[in-house]
Amino acid sequence: MRYRVIFLFLITQIVCAQEQVRYEIAQEKVRYEISFDNALHHEALITATFPGVGTQPLAIRMSRSSPGRYALHEFAKHVYSLTATDSKDKPLPVTRPDPYGWTVTGHDGTVIIRYTLFGNRADGTYTGITSEYAHLNMPATFVWAKGLENRPVEVTFRLPAGKDWKIATQLKPMSGTIFWAPHLQYFMDSPTHMGNFFLQEWKVDHKGKTATMQFAIHHEGTEAEADAFVDRTKKVVQEEMAVFGELPDYDFGRYTFIAAYLPWVDGDGMEHRNSTFLTSQQPLLTGATNNLGTVSHEFFHAWNVERIRPKSLEPFDFERANMSGELWFAEGFTNYYGHLVLARTRDYSLNAFAQLTGANLNRFLNSPGRDYFSAVGMSQQAPFVDAAVAIEPNNRANTYISYYLHGEVIALALDLTLRQQFKDITLDSYMRRVWEKYGKTEKPYVIDDLRLTLGEVTGNQSFADNFFTRYIVGKEAAPYETLLRQAGFLLRKANPGKASLGSERLTYTDQGAMVVSQVLVNSPLYKAGLEQGDIILTINGKSASAQHIGSIPGTFKPGDKAEVTFTQMGKRKTSTVTFAEDPQLEVVTAESTGSTVTKTEQQFRQWWLKAQ
Repeated sequence: MRYRVIFLFLITQIVCAQEQVRYEIAQEKVRYEISFDNALHHEALITATFPGVGTQPLAIRMSRSSPGRYALHEFAKHVYSLTATDSKDKPLPVTRPDPYGWTVTGHDGTVIIRYTLFGNRADGTYTGITSEYAHLNMPATFVWAKGLENRPVEVTFRLPAGKDWKIATQLKPMSGTIFWAPHLQYFMDSPTHMGNFFLQEWKVDHKGKTATMQFAIHHEGTEAEADAFVDRTKKVVQEEMAVFGELPDYDFGRYTFIAAYLPWVDGDGMEHRNSTFLTSQQPLLTGATNNLGTVSHEFFHAWNVERIRPKSLEPFDFERANMSGELWFAEGFTNYYGHLVLARTRDYSLNAFAQLTGANLNRFLNSPGRDYFSAVGMSQQAPFVDAAVAIEPNNRANTYISYYLHGEVIALALDLTLRQQFKDITLDSYMRRVWEKYGKTEKPYVIDDLRLTLGEVTGNQSFADNFFTRYIVGKEAAPYETLLRQAGFLLRKANPGKASLGSERLTYTDQGAMVVSQVLVNSPLYKAGLEQGDIILTINGKSASAQHIGSIPGTFKPGDKAEVTFTQMGKRKTSTVTFAEDPQLEVVTAESTGSTVTKTEQQFRQWWLKAQ
C-alpha cells in the first residue's frame, strides 16, 4: 500500500508539473516590435512573435473592424511583404485562406511574422505614418493569432533616430519604449501616438481616490494655446464627473487624451477604455471650442459605452461588423452630454446652445427617416453607415437618421420631461443609476435594463414603459416645443409663411439649377416628379437662375402652383410644383424675440444648464 501511495503521489506531482508547464506556456507573451525606417513614405516594419503555439498550423488574422466602429474596414489591404519563420529563423510556408488571414505550418512551436504596413490616414480608425508622427490604431496595424487572444501582449516601439519623439498610449509602460497589455482585447483598444507633442499631467481626486489625467497634444501652435486648452478640458472633466458622482477606476490609474491637431490628419474622435484619440485639422488658435466638443463627447464615453456597455458589443468581434440596437443610448446620449456639458462650463453661450439645439431638432423633425425606423432600428443601421464604404446610390436621405442625432434629441426630451414631471429627478439622476448598476459592475445591459432602470429612478414604471414605447422603440416625436418653453426657449419656424421648393441642394449651371442632393419624400420637388441629377430649366416661365429661385419666398405663397420644366435622363419634361411653407426650424431664447421669460422659466433654465 505504501508503494502505491508513493506511486500515486509521484504521478500527481508529474501531472501537476505538466499542468504548470501548460499554464506557463499559455501565459507566454505575444511580442510585437514596430519601426519606422521608411516613415516618409508611410511604411512601418512590424515583427510579431507567437511562442508556445504547439504543433498545429497557426492562423494569423488582420482585424476587419475596430473598437468604437461598427462597420467593416478590411485593414488587411495595407499589409504586404509578409513572411514567417520559426524560432531558428527558418522560413515557413504561408498560405492565404481568405483576404484577411494567413496560415503558417511546419513551425517548431514558435512563429515569427514579419510584414510591411502602409498607413496614411491619421484618425480614430486607421493608421497614419509620416516623418513627423506615427498615429497607430492597433487593429489597423497589428496582426494577431487565433487562440492566443488571452495572452499578455508586449510591444516595443522603435523610434526613429534623430527624432525627439515621445509615446502617448493607455498601454502600461514597462521600460524605455516597451509597453504591456493584459490581453488582445485591451491591446487592440489602446491607440498610440508617437511624435514631438506637448504633454500635461494633473491629478483628480474623487471619492477618496486619485486619478492621473494626461493630455498629449501634437499641434503647430504655441504652448500657451495648449495650456489654455487643457485648462478648459479640466472643467469638462469636473462637470462630467459630477454627472456620475465619480470617475471610473482607470486601469493603471491613468486616463490619457491623445490629440493630433494638424493640417495632415483627418477629423475624428474615438473612445477607448482609458484614453481617447482626437484628430482635427482645426488649430487651437481658431478651432479650440469645436475641438473641445469632441473632447467632451469622447471623455463621456469613459463611462457610457466603455463601462456602461451594451451586451450586443460584448465581447467585441474584430472579424465581423458589430451591430447594436443600443447606439441611440451609447452614442446619442453621449452626444447630448457632450454639448450640455459645454453649456454648463460656459464654453457654449446661451444663444450658441439654443442654435445647436435648433439645428438638431430641425434635422430630426424634418427628416422623412422618422417614418421608417425607430431609434433602435436606426442604431442597427450602423454597420452600413459608420464610415462604411459603398459605391452604389442609396436612399438614406429619406430612410435614415443618425443614431447620434436620434439619441441626442431623445436625451433632450427625457431630461426635460423628468425635470417637468418629477421632483429633483433629472437625466443626471438616471445616468448615475445606470452607472451604479451597469457601469461600476461592468455588467452588460440590454434595452429592457435601461427601461426598468428608468422606472426605478422615477418610481413610476408606467412612465418609463410609455416613454420607451413611444420614443425609443416607437417612432413618435416628443413635444419639444412645450418642453423647451419651460426653460424659456422657443422652437419655431425659421421663416414662417415663406414659400419654398424644399431643402434639396441646388447648383447652378448655364442650363439651369441641378438637383445635387437626394430628393426628400413629400417635398415639392418629389411630388412634382423630380429626381437627383435633374436640371430645372424654368419655373413659372422664367429661367431657373439663382436669382429667380432666391426670389421664390417673396414672390409666391405656400400652396401656390407653378409650371416647372426640367431635363431628366436627357429628356425635357414639364410638371407642376406646389410650393410648401419653408420647413426649417430654429430654437431661440424667448428674450431674444422680445417675449417675457418668467421667473419659473429662468429657474428651470438655471437648474438645467448651471455648472454642477
